[in-house]
Amino acid sequence: MMRKTSVILLSAATGAALTLFVTQPRAVFMGSSARAATADTYRQLNLFGDVFERVRSDYVEKPDDTKLIESAISGMLTGLDPHSSYMDAKSFRDMQVQTRGEFGGLGIEVTMEDGLIKVVSPIDDTPASRAGVMANDIITNLDDEAVQGLTLNQAVEKMRGPVNTKIKLKIIRKGQDNPIDVTLVRDNIRVRSVRARVEADDIAYIRITTFNEQTTEGLKREVANLSNQIGDKLKGYVIDLRNNPGGLLEEAVTVSDSFLEKGEIVSTRGRNAEETQRRTAHTGDLTKGKPVIVLVNGGSASASEIVAGALQDHKRATIVGTRSFGKGSVQTIIPLGSGNGALRLTTARYYTPSGKSIQAKGIVPDIEVLQDVPDELKSRTDTKGEASLRGHLKNDGDEKTGSQSYVPPDAKDDKALKLADDLLHGIKNSASAAPTPGGDKATTDKPKAAN
Repeated sequence: MMRKTSVILLSAATGAALTLFVTQPRAVFMGSSARAATADTYRQLNLFGDVFERVRSDYVEKPDDTKLIESAISGMLTGLDPHSSYMDAKSFRDMQVQTRGEFGGLGIEVTMEDGLIKVVSPIDDTPASRAGVMANDIITNLDDEAVQGLTLNQAVEKMRGPVNTKIKLKIIRKGQDNPIDVTLVRDNIRVRSVRARVEADDIAYIRITTFNEQTTEGLKREVANLSNQIGDKLKGYVIDLRNNPGGLLEEAVTVSDSFLEKGEIVSTRGRNAEETQRRTAHTGDLTKGKPVIVLVNGGSASASEIVAGALQDHKRATIVGTRSFGKGSVQTIIPLGSGNGALRLTTARYYTPSGKSIQAKGIVPDIEVLQDVPDELKSRTDTKGEASLRGHLKNDGDEKTGSQSYVPPDAKDDKALKLADDLLHGIKNSASAAPTPGGDKATTDKPKAAN
């Protein structure tokens, strides 16, 4: 029996149908150890039932049965890993709207850390970005209500609301002695996931901010526009994936395919060997073989890492910047029936074409470039990465944490972009610009003080 699923990376997701079925009891085929394990599981379920009934009957105030069950499910899922969670019906609907590229809210990608809301990245040209909300900010209060004790989905729901309504955020920012109060006005967030411009008269610069359902079409549109604007003098493409937190797996595959003629893009491997899936490229390079530079940093996660890993392994692009976030897992959205919401469940790890898992390690750039960070920002420009998240999936070998995620607001101060321009103009080549073995980086000065 076939089942349809929707796979996502990080916080973005889309709705999908899932056909569930019940098999006949298999106890007659089980050995003694399997029967013992099953019996122990049922004893634990009986324990849950006992606790549930005791809470219903003896708690100081009459609890809501639905909230009790949802909280139990949420606790079970969040105890698995940082990316599995339960979505109630409203959260599920909101998520479906978000992945279509339009939703109401503030315009920030967030995650949960130590019971508080941590900003992964503000979305460009939204109330959050215009108010100066930054990656790594910790949100402790929403309209004077403490975030501690809320689930991620509950906190996100509180941040969303009718357009033109206000919400006050209390933010803790590393390097600031006192909390920061910011009042934002909710807006209709139209996520333009692809932005582009002509760089240095002959380079096509394309920034992808997230991977939603419009990303591949947006990429195709911008490539066509830029190639027409620049014409025959086009030197190549800079694809900026810095601080892109991820999104839909399918969009990561089709974006990668846009630059490849053949070969594997990514494989996903679940618990059972028969669940392994391999995605391959189709003939047709959108850029007609022009050189490609991909920019990444500590805020580049999931779908961004799939694209960077595929183009790096096929030597189709030179990867420039700092080590990426290291989220190498895939989440499947499993609807639970009308009005019951859905599960976001980690069901697989993904691997680059060379068979490498980047889980808790990240994509290591071909050329590392550290930005010059203003003194007032030096204490908060590193992202801890997947390996620092409590309960993350483990990987073999040394896991890596922490990588610079600062992007200068002015392009003239952007050292990674400047190097990309030099590479495409032939002023430098990949070999001469690569880090010097055992020494300092040839392309950048080290920060004057430790971050």
